[in-house]
Amino acid sequence: MKFEDVLLEVSGFGRFQKLILSLSFLGRFTLPCHFMLTNFIAAVPSHHCNISGLDTSAAFVNLTVEQRRTVSVPAEADGTLSSCLMFPEPQFHLLSNTSNTTDLPAAEPCQNGWMFDNSTFKSTLASEWDLVCENKGFNKATTTIFFIGVMFGAVTFGSLSDRYGRRIMLLVSYVSGMSFAVISAFSTSYIMFAVLRFLTGFGITGIVIISSVLVVEWVDIENRKLVGVVDSLSWTFGNVVFPLIAYGFRDWRWLTIAVTCPLIPAIISWRWIPESARWLIASGQLEKAQYYLQKCATMNQREATSTTKPENLALIVLTEKGSRKYTYLDLVRTPKIRQLAVLTGLTWFGVASTAYGIGFNIAGFGVNMYLTQFIYGVVELPAKLSVYYLLEKVGRRKTEVGSLLFTGVCLGINIFISKDHPGLRTIIAVLARGFSAVSFCTLILYSSELYPTVIRQNGMGYNSSMARLGVAVAPLILLLEDIWTSLPQVVLCSIAILTSLVAHFLPETRGRCLPETIEDIERPRY
Repeated sequence: MKFEDVLLEVSGFGRFQKLILSLSFLGRFTLPCHFMLTNFIAAVPSHHCNISGLDTSAAFVNLTVEQRRTVSVPAEADGTLSSCLMFPEPQFHLLSNTSNTTDLPAAEPCQNGWMFDNSTFKSTLASEWDLVCENKGFNKATTTIFFIGVMFGAVTFGSLSDRYGRRIMLLVSYVSGMSFAVISAFSTSYIMFAVLRFLTGFGITGIVIISSVLVVEWVDIENRKLVGVVDSLSWTFGNVVFPLIAYGFRDWRWLTIAVTCPLIPAIISWRWIPESARWLIASGQLEKAQYYLQKCATMNQREATSTTKPENLALIVLTEKGSRKYTYLDLVRTPKIRQLAVLTGLTWFGVASTAYGIGFNIAGFGVNMYLTQFIYGVVELPAKLSVYYLLEKVGRRKTEVGSLLFTGVCLGINIFISKDHPGLRTIIAVLARGFSAVSFCTLILYSSELYPTVIRQNGMGYNSSMARLGVAVAPLILLLEDIWTSLPQVVLCSIAILTSLVAHFLPETRGRCLPETIEDIERPRY
């Protein structure tokens, strides 16, 4: 007997499953907001050296603000004022249009800090702690620090949720992610903020890998594709709403708190989230599994039969059950699981590095950053809705391979389009982003179906960590532009195409029961 037979008795997609999906959607909303948060809180406003203490003479004080800048801050080659240099003394002769500007004293680094343009942002990390010029490296490191935390968190929560259960570790992720995020908003130094930002990424990443698996493990075969798409749309919803929140909160501290607040109702609603009956059975907790299955049957207006009795549930997992604890070593102990781990890990790395590389590199909209971020979210909607049709008609593997291949083709086309045609380049880039969204949406559901229940969270944690490694590599790929303008596009195109070849070797899961044990993978019984 398989777990799908039990789901058939209690209904594999009724009110019970829809409740889990809705509560999961609520908790996941804050994730894309935090993933994009540094785009706004680490933004660098226009700035120049603080010249208020440069000269106290009447001649200087009586000048307008613009004139003070002209005589105190050197101009760059394009005519804009320098952001990092100032004259040691006011150069009053620069006020004359006919004056000689070639014989000027050597400019020096800012002596009294910086003055920032607050017209767009009231406060950012850069303006709060002067993370500009020689200190700009600290500001750029903010994103990296967060995603390193996400990477370590994915590995940790993946292992712990396979050992202690999905439900309790989801609460730990909710509480720890919210606590560290809120505390970070009250940081008194950049070092304090960086540490708390790392811990926020560490804590919050458990939400996505645990909730995705929990939903899939409660749903029948026919409706897995639907919950996979709806679950992914929570990310798109966050992408669309986040720029609206950011537009309303221009101070980095308040913005951090605002995007974290949705975790409060998520924590409150956690009491209605059930444990995975699959995991309970696989771990030998048959009476608890019966309890949740009966709740499922009652809510779905079905009558629980003898199938849900502990003695019958014990027949679902015939081997590898009971007190054995699974670790990441189980991903490499047996040949087929080891092959699966290599293929999915490389696929997750390639999909993430390509998707984020495109996201960081799309340009040419000609609109402000709030509207640009909004467009990024909107273009994902039709792409992810198409996944529902593709998963049923084409299958998981072909959808994954095809979307990656088309992503690579779009990136390849842009290599040969001149930058004199920014509109056309932008259209192609948006298409590439859409195809990459399809590949990401498909891969989350696909991977959760490939791994057996006993190590599913370990597998998803490992895959998520590989994805975060890909995210960390994406900005480095874009730096290759200094060598050759089109080199980042060439590298991203190559990664997308090679990843599609790797994904081609993954087995199809459409219409198949979820594997329960490692033995189900090594010697398939379905």
